Amino acid sequence: MGRGGTGKTSFVAIMAKYLIGVGETPILLVDVDPDQNLAEMVGVDLEHEGIRTIAELLTETFIKKGGTMQGIAPAERIETTVLERGLYEGDAFDLVAVGTKWIEGCYCLPDAALKGALLSLTKNYRYVLIDSPAGLEHLNRKITTRVDDIFDVMGPSHKSFEHVKRAYRIIQEVGIAFENFYIVGGCQFTETLERTVEEETCQQYLGRIAFDPLVLESVIAGRSLLDLPLGSPACRSVVQLMERAGYGRK
Repeated sequence: MGRGGTGKTSFVAIMAKYLIGVGETPILLVDVDPDQNLAEMVGVDLEHEGIRTIAELLTETFIKKGGTMQGIAPAERIETTVLERGLYEGDAFDLVAVGTKWIEGCYCLPDAALKGALLSLTKNYRYVLIDSPAGLEHLNRKITTRVDDIFDVMGPSHKSFEHVKRAYRIIQEVGIAFENFYIVGGCQFTETLERTVEEETCQQYLGRIAFDPLVLESVIAGRSLLDLPLGSPACRSVVQLMERAGYGRK
């Protein structure tokens, strides 16, 4: 998670590339950001694949098809629909996206539907990577009640430091269980900030994602970050970050 523009989605995509490369599969990618960029960054065209987002499935199920008829409880009905029509299944990873909500109201219902689907899905995967939206509301809605590791990708602003403190407090107060809370510096993070981040946030700092022109070119062109060369600056830096967090070690 992190503030907007810090590189969260790119980080998740390259994390997935790393885990696939070391054989830590199967992986489930979960895109909770309404801007839904994660699929494109891992080379998946959901519309072309015939996969619907959760927001689209909710609209079709509860508005276009007459609400909660058919004698099935609403929660059970949408969870089944998500598993049947909202899950992209690939060779190395699967993906589910909350998607953009086109009708009035908050994201409570899409997030609740995702939470229910994850209860059924997560047991089938070695790792589940969740790309969170820029705000903090998703934490209050507890899309998941337990995670192993939280990565907060920080930008170089004072607001990013405050975001970490607020996020950590919300996570504790709403009761999301976790093992580790890690700080990751985005590509614009400076060496000066690196020297103070642990003291100011009271959280473990893993390091910085290296600026990589290839990532920028790929994002602009809509190319998959899974196709980045392993020797690219971003990939090398993410490998180091993941190893520091204990991933890939036998």
